[in-house]
Amino acid sequence: MSQGVHAYVGLGANLGDAAASVRSAIQLLSELPDTRLVRCSSLYRSAPIDATGDDFVNAAVQLDTTLDAHQLLRELQRIELDFGRARPFRNAPRTLDLDLLVFGQSIIQDSALEVPHPRMGNRAFVLLPLHELNPHLAIPGLGQIEPLLAHVRDQPIEKLISVL
Repeated sequence: MSQGVHAYVGLGANLGDAAASVRSAIQLLSELPDTRLVRCSSLYRSAPIDATGDDFVNAAVQLDTTLDAHQLLRELQRIELDFGRARPFRNAPRTLDLDLLVFGQSIIQDSALEVPHPRMGNRAFVLLPLHELNPHLAIPGLGQIEPLLAHVRDQPIEKLISVL
């Protein structure tokens, strides 16, 4: 596979064995067609934001892919469905949540996809794992990750373990 685009995906779960779900999802991401798993962050625990339920287990991965952003999104949604993801209401507890956070230098806003993810700059559970993967990441439209982290330092988040 040619190098393709660097894509970053956020993972989260807070139903069932959330850590096992996130680890299993990372394995499935490594098996996507025309895609290579470059690296994965540690697992983190964070309280739900604008939601109820148990704490989330979160992580992020960097992928190199020749899929386009919409193809990658469809693959992510397929994996979510395989884990029993239901969307009964906004911010409902999740068996698995996979968010396409960054797709190269693309800025995409259409009815199916918004990249960079619209709330990622305000979420420690997204920024901290991303920073672990690439402390020099420049997020299109938002800038360097380091200054963004300063704005979420008050959000409680705990590093659990390395993923693998």
